[in-house]
Amino acid sequence: MGKALDGVRILDFTHVQSGPTCTQLLAWFGADCIKVERPGTGDITRGQLRDVPNADSLYFTMLNGNKRSITIDTKHPKGKELLEGLVKVCDVMVENFGPGVLDRMGFSWERVRQLNPRIILASVKGFGPGPYEDCKVYENVAQCTGGSASTTGFREGPPLVTGAQIGDTGTGLHLALGIVTALYQRTKTGRGQRVTAAMQDGVLNLCRVKLRDQQRLAHGPLKEYRQYGEGVSFGVAVPRAGNDSGGGQPGWILKCKGWETDPDSYLYFITQAPVWGAICKVIGEEGWITDPGYATPDARLSKLKAIFDRIEKWTMTKTKFEAMEILNKYDIPCGPILSMKELAEDESLRKTGTVVEVDHPKRGKYLTVGNPIKLSDSPSDVKRAPLLGEHTEEILTQVLGFDDKKVREFKESGALGGAKPMAAE
Repeated sequence: MGKALDGVRILDFTHVQSGPTCTQLLAWFGADCIKVERPGTGDITRGQLRDVPNADSLYFTMLNGNKRSITIDTKHPKGKELLEGLVKVCDVMVENFGPGVLDRMGFSWERVRQLNPRIILASVKGFGPGPYEDCKVYENVAQCTGGSASTTGFREGPPLVTGAQIGDTGTGLHLALGIVTALYQRTKTGRGQRVTAAMQDGVLNLCRVKLRDQQRLAHGPLKEYRQYGEGVSFGVAVPRAGNDSGGGQPGWILKCKGWETDPDSYLYFITQAPVWGAICKVIGEEGWITDPGYATPDARLSKLKAIFDRIEKWTMTKTKFEAMEILNKYDIPCGPILSMKELAEDESLRKTGTVVEVDHPKRGKYLTVGNPIKLSDSPSDVKRAPLLGEHTEEILTQVLGFDDKKVREFKESGALGGAKPMAAE
C-alpha cells in the first residue's frame, strides 16, 4: 500500500529546526523530500552540539530523516540553473531563511510562480506583516513574543521559556498543515499558492487559553488560579500560574515517594468535579464529600492550596506509578512526570513508533522521534537522515533526467561544490 503523500515532491530549502520539522513530517507521510545544502558544510546543525567525532549531530539527524540530500552552490550560475530545474519539477518549495534572503537569491515568489505555476511556496517567518516583520527570530524569542513566556513560571519569579520547542517545531507543524491544505486546494484549482507561518503566530495559537483568560480577567478574578484562593489580587494581564491547570479544572504537581532523591518523582493531579467523591475516599477524607465547605467546586476554590497539600500527603506514600495505577481505577485524571530517560526506555512508545531506533553509517544506532500522527492506511517508516550530498547524482539523473555527460558537466563546473558527494559506507 502506498503512502499518503506518494508522488509529492518537496524542494527543501530549510535549515536548523522549524523548517526541517515541517519537511520531515511530509517525508514521513511519503513525500520525496530533496534537501538542498551548501557544499562542504550543509545544514549548520550537522556540526552543532556534535557528540560523536566526524559524524552528523543528533540535532541534524533527528530533524532530517527520510530525506535525500543534494549539494548545490546557489551562487554559481550553473547552481542557479539546477535550482530552477528543480523548481519546475517540484510540487512544494519550503524555506525558513531570514527576511529577504530568498528574494536576493533570485527566487522571489513572482519568479518561482513564473517557473512553476502549480508550485506551493511555503515559508516560516519570525513575525507576520507589521513592525517586526524584518526581525530574525529563534525559539525562545518566539516563545517570548508569542505570549508563552509571560504566562509560564511562578508569579513570584521571572518569565520562563518552556523546554518544548513550541516556537520552532510548533511552527513547523503549523506550516505542514498549510502545505497539505494548499495541495488539496490545488486539486480543484490547478494553481499553486504562497503559504506562510509566522513563529509568533504559531506560539500564540498554542497559547490561546491564555488569550481566553485575558478576556475573562476583564470581568473579574480568575477563580481557578491558586492566587485567588490565597487572596492575592490580579493585575491587568494574565499572571504566571505555576502548575495551575489551564482547562478550568484545578490541578497541581505533587511530590511522590522518593522525591528527595529523584527530581522527577512527581505526579500531576487534577481535582475534577465529577470524581471529587472518589478523591476524598482515596485520600481518607470522606467527610469532605458532604461538608459544605468542600462539597462544591465553588466552595473549594478558596481552599485549593490546603486541598492539594492534603492530597500530597497521600501521594508521598506512593511512587508516581503506584499512585497513577490507583487513581486511574477511579477515573481520577493524573499523570506521572516522565523524564527523558524514562521516555527513551519506554517499550510501549517503541511499539507504536513514537520513539524509533535508527542505524546510521557514521554514528551508529541512535534514537529519534517517530511520526506522532498515525494513519491506518499510511504507516510511517522512519529512515535515517542523509549524509551531506549523498543523493546528488541520484537526483540529477532520476529527478532532472540528466545523462552521464551532463552530470559530469555540472560536477566539473563546480556548481555542486567541486567535491565528490559523500556516500554511505
